[in-house]
Amino acid sequence: MTKRAAYHGGNWYASDSNKLGQQLSGWLGETKSIKKNTKALIVPHAGYDYSGRAASRGYINLSDTTFKRIFVLGPSHHVYTKSCGLSKHTHLETPVGDLKVDVEITNKLNLTGQFTWMTKEIDEEEHSLEMHFPYIAQVTKGRDITIVPVLVGNVPKENLKTYADIFAPYLDDPDNFFIISSDFCHWGSRFDYSPHDPSCGAIHQFIEKMDKNGMKAIESGDPSVFADYLKETKNTICGRNPISLFLWIIHSSKLKFEIQSLYYEQSSKCNSMRDSSVSYGVISFNQL
Repeated sequence: MTKRAAYHGGNWYASDSNKLGQQLSGWLGETKSIKKNTKALIVPHAGYDYSGRAASRGYINLSDTTFKRIFVLGPSHHVYTKSCGLSKHTHLETPVGDLKVDVEITNKLNLTGQFTWMTKEIDEEEHSLEMHFPYIAQVTKGRDITIVPVLVGNVPKENLKTYADIFAPYLDDPDNFFIISSDFCHWGSRFDYSPHDPSCGAIHQFIEKMDKNGMKAIESGDPSVFADYLKETKNTICGRNPISLFLWIIHSSKLKFEIQSLYYEQSSKCNSMRDSSVSYGVISFNQL
């Protein structure tokens, strides 16, 4: 048995089990399940002090479900890769309870020849996957579930269909749920991204309009619409790669979905070029 350490605990989220459990339960208690038949979610992955409340708007929809396996698709922040990576670990440590990796599924995915194994360092340093593990552990307590963590790189367009065809049967399986990890706009000089159209109002209003147009592009379910949006705006959506892949997975799936934006907020309201912010959007994919 090998356990992935809660590498960002004590920094990005509380490492004390009682404190973290109370914090997550508090946020989850502020909202109610919005949609039935939710099959997948786009959820943010920033530090919980920034995006924890927003994430609850998605995770509340997972609390009363009976899924047995959860795929977590996250972007790579630290290494450049054109493929998708798998975890070698068998367990995932969180302060509110450890999770089991579905080793059988990760081995099956590896046998396709399309994946690489993450090193221990790459696996543990990547927060886009880890930030979802405590929330999953909190909302699925007492249930026997497994996790399939997948690091999604900058997959060339011609290879997206290949990955989509691999993942689509797993999406079609009624036992499976998908989490797509992404924040939205990273605005400010520290992100090297500071566009503003004054006709939209204040900077934060411009950012919100741009982000919500991106969320509408995702709601279309068409990967080409989302690709065109990214090309036009250059919006710094860090999870654009797993989002793009999941839209391709939908196209290869036998299922039909209603896609709905559930929640949106910004870490701060930018009013001057000296300001900065990160946006958090939550989107649900509801099986029809």
